[in-house]
Amino acid sequence: MKKAGGAEKKRVRRSSGAIQNGGRDSNSDTPPRKQAIQKDVFQLFAEKVRDHKDLVSRWAVLQETRVEYFRGKDFVKFLRNHPELKDILESDRNLEAEDIADVLLRKNLLVRCDRVVKTLRPGKKKLSTWPAHLEIFPDQVFSENDAFFAWTFVKRRPLWQTLLSFFWPVVTLAICLFPVYPHRCKLLILYSCLGVLLLFLSLLVCKF
Repeated sequence: MKKAGGAEKKRVRRSSGAIQNGGRDSNSDTPPRKQAIQKDVFQLFAEKVRDHKDLVSRWAVLQETRVEYFRGKDFVKFLRNHPELKDILESDRNLEAEDIADVLLRKNLLVRCDRVVKTLRPGKKKLSTWPAHLEIFPDQVFSENDAFFAWTFVKRRPLWQTLLSFFWPVVTLAICLFPVYPHRCKLLILYSCLGVLLLFLSLLVCKF
């Protein structure tokens, strides 16, 4: 009787342990919740401002790297003329242009630069408005007075540029291989080109 009772206790312990292990395994098998990573609103704002045509910018060389830069006073004027762009910043939409620029500097979306040549050249009455060579300014704080700011992130290329960069080598290779095409393919290409040429000529005649 004692042996039977001991065996039953062992079975109960094993079954309870299996249930606990099963519960642990089921909990461990459940994947953790994936947290949605939202893009920084200041990153979106910087991309929108950079793509806007009204912000005057130029290209220069900064530490042997070509960068796109703008002047501080042009940035303030741009946001004054386009306040709707601040809506991208959501809760920070009420910030002034100087404060927004300081945040962009802290997030390394901008870098303040200074002109390399700070002396007047012979025959010049003032320094160049858009210098061709820049250097990093020690104090990374926004300013409107003769201050330049360069974008630090890579600009996204439009879709048509990506497609063009893919198809252009293919078209070039096809043109180079034209002499080895079959005779029927050559005739087809020739007649197609003649048809397009006649279409353009007819459009010109109808227009004039």
